[in-house]
Amino acid sequence: NEPILSGELRTRAISLVADDAVVIHVSDVVDLALDCFFPRICVGCGRIGSYICAPCEASLPFLVGSLCPKCGQPQISGILCPACATHSSHITAIRSVFRFEGTVRDAVHELKYRNLRAIAPALAGYIAVCMTKADITADVIVPVPLHRAHHKRRGYNQAALLAHEVGRVRGIPVLPHSLRRKGDGASQARTRNVEERRRNVQHAFECAGGIFANTSVLLIDDVCTTGATLESCATALRTAGATEVYALTVAREV
Repeated sequence: NEPILSGELRTRAISLVADDAVVIHVSDVVDLALDCFFPRICVGCGRIGSYICAPCEASLPFLVGSLCPKCGQPQISGILCPACATHSSHITAIRSVFRFEGTVRDAVHELKYRNLRAIAPALAGYIAVCMTKADITADVIVPVPLHRAHHKRRGYNQAALLAHEVGRVRGIPVLPHSLRRKGDGASQARTRNVEERRRNVQHAFECAGGIFANTSVLLIDDVCTTGATLESCATALRTAGATEVYALTVAREV
C-alpha cells in the first residue's frame, strides 16, 4: 500500500514545522490538512498523491495532429473540414486538450457529476497550456452557462470553475454571469443527432447589448461534442459586440 502522505506532502509538512522563524500561511495549513484527511487519489488508477498521477498522465489521449482550423476536429489535410466549409460560424476557433475517453472521461465525470470540484485546477492547467500552444489570446474569459435546473441540482457550474482557474493562471478577467441561458430547454446529452443538438440551443443564450464591444472572448467548457452549444454562445457574444470568439474545452468527442 502506498503511504497517505506523498513525498511532496511530507516535504511541505517538514518545512512548516522545522523553523520557528518561518511564517505559516493559512492557505498552506489548509492545503496540508485537506491532503492529510482527504488525500488526492488518481481518477485513473487510484494511486494516492494526485488526481492524475504521472503514469496515467503519460497515457492521456491528447488531441494532437492535423486539425480543422475552425472546429478543431481531426482533419488529415489541416484545412477546413467539410462541415465547416459548408456552414458559416461565429466561432473563430475551437480547441480541446484531449479526446473524451479513458482517464479524461473519468476525470470530467468526477468534476461534473460527483462533486470533485478540487480537480478543476488540474484540468484547467491543461487548458491554459493548450491556450498557449494554440496561440490564443483573449481580453476576457466567459464560461458556458449551465441549465438552471442542473445548476440548482449540482450546486455549481463546472465550466465556471475551469474558467476561474484559467483566468487566474493567465491573468485574464472572468465574467461568469455575462452570458445567460434564456431557458432550460432539453438536455444536450439527450438529443439524438447533430441537427437536433443545433436546434436545441440555436437561440438559447443572450448577453446584455454592447457589453463585449471590441472585445476578444474566450469561451470555456468541459466537453465539446458537436460544437452546437459553443456556436450558440458565440452567436450571442458576437451580437453583444465581440470581435473574436475562441473556445477551449478539456475534451472533445471525436
